[in-house]
Order: sequence, then C-alpha cells, then structure tokens
Amino acid sequence: MVDREGVIYEGASIALSQDRQSTPLRSGRSDGNGEFSFTGLRPGSFKLTVSSGGFASQVLSGVLLPGESYEAAEIVLPISAVTNEVRVTASTEQIAQAQVNQEERQRVLGVFPNFYVAYALNPAPLNSRQKFHLALKSTTDPVAFLTSGVYAGIEQANNDFSGYGRGVQGYTQRFAANYADTFIGTMISSAMLPSLLRQDPRYFYKGDGTIFPRALYAIANSVISKGDNGHWQPSYSSIIGGIAAAGISNLYYPARDRHGLSLTFENTLTGFASGAVQNLIQEFFIHRLTPKVPDYSQAKP
Repeated sequence: MVDREGVIYEGASIALSQDRQSTPLRSGRSDGNGEFSFTGLRPGSFKLTVSSGGFASQVLSGVLLPGESYEAAEIVLPISAVTNEVRVTASTEQIAQAQVNQEERQRVLGVFPNFYVAYALNPAPLNSRQKFHLALKSTTDPVAFLTSGVYAGIEQANNDFSGYGRGVQGYTQRFAANYADTFIGTMISSAMLPSLLRQDPRYFYKGDGTIFPRALYAIANSVISKGDNGHWQPSYSSIIGGIAAAGISNLYYPARDRHGLSLTFENTLTGFASGAVQNLIQEFFIHRLTPKVPDYSQAKP
C-alpha cells in the first residue's frame, strides 16, 4: 500500500466485509511494508475498504472461490480533496456602509445625484452617522448648488419674492434662500429627525408588480417610511421636518412674502405633493436612467 508518490504507507486501516454485509467481518492495519492479510475466510464476494487520515478512502471488491487465495494489486491512496470553507459575517453597520457607498455612485444620466434611493432587496438600516453623511453628501454636491442657481434665476425672471429686488443682490438672496431651503430641509428631514426617531430617509425601490400597486406604493411613500426596525410607519421625520423647514423659511423670506402659518402649511403641502411626484418618477423611470446600479433581481428567491 503506497501513497501517490509511491511511498509505502504503514498504519492504514483496512476493513473487510463479505456477502454484501454492511458490518466489517475483519479489520486491521497495514504493516511496515505496507502489507496486510486476512486468513480463514469463507468463499464468496468480499469488499476491502482502505482508509487513513488525510487520504481518500479506496474500496476494492472481488470474489473469493473455494480453495483460492486472493492477492490484491497495489493500492494507491490519493490525498483527500479538502474543502475549506471561509465564512465571513459582516456587521449590520458594515453592510449598510457598503450600500451607502453604492448609493453615492448613483447619478441620473451619470450627472444628477440619486443618493436617496435604495435598490437593494433588503437594505440594512442606517446609523446616525451614515444618515448625516448622506445628507451632507447630497447638499454639498455641485448639482445642489447648480439647481439652486437655476431656481433662483427663474424666480428672478418672474420677480417671485419681489421683496428681494432685482439685480445681482436680488439674485444672490434668491439663490441663498433656495439653497437654505434644500440644506435645512434635508438636514432636518433626512438626518436629524430620522436619527432621533429611528426612521430611514431613503426611498425603497419596489420595481415589480403591476402599474397601479406600484403607483400607490410610490405615492404612499411621501407620508410613510420604514423604521430602523424594518417596519413601515408614518413618516414623522418628513412630516415634522417639512413643517419645521417651512417654518424656518419664514425667517429669511422677504417680509412682504411672509404669511405665517399659511406659508408654512402651503410649503409643507407643496413638499408632500412634490415628494409623491418624485417617487412616481423614481419608481417608473429613474432606475433606467441611473447607471452603476447592480442587478439585484438575480438575488430574488
């Protein structure tokens, strides 16, 4: 008995069974010459099972006739194929961070940020640091400043919020007000309150089903959100945050354009309506226009 390199193998276990019995009739070990023998066997079929730690077991079978002795050919024990399993278990925070890193690469047409949409099938909840990071990443993106500049230009052309006046000063004040709306609203609704109330500020892409259920889902997500515990609940963060941000905006809008609670609730309702429309666009169109989104459908059961 030798290994694959031809080295004689001493101490291998040999089990012999006869007549298709599962329990070995005889057993032994190979000697210093790699040999073994069994005597006093009855005629009939037999099976030899040779095994040793670190080697693959070998099975040899045959038929022993009356008065016959049987000499087995050289048995070679190949090294056992060992399967090593490495199991890596990531923490919830690490999984969430990997998903945030992916979301920060999401840009519509490769340009416009699409950071607050989770396309993964079962996104991990974000911790407070990740919520604030995502909010700052969104509000300090160059496109955020560009968007505020475009809105300020439109308001300037229409003379909206006329208390700001015309010219460079009027445009600058409109730009500052627009950017302040974005920054304050995002920080309160997507970072501060979600951290305090343990809610997720992202939109969870549905992507399957018929049009009507998906549309209802998108619209409902303007007033509901998923908690860090994975359960759906009223979106207290966006509701309270929208009212708070609208109220704060009264502090920097021109005095003639401030209307107290009426402006606050008007801006709040406008925000909800705008959010519902954005969710509909997200659900049905934006995914196709956003490169670098992995194909999570392959992970569905």
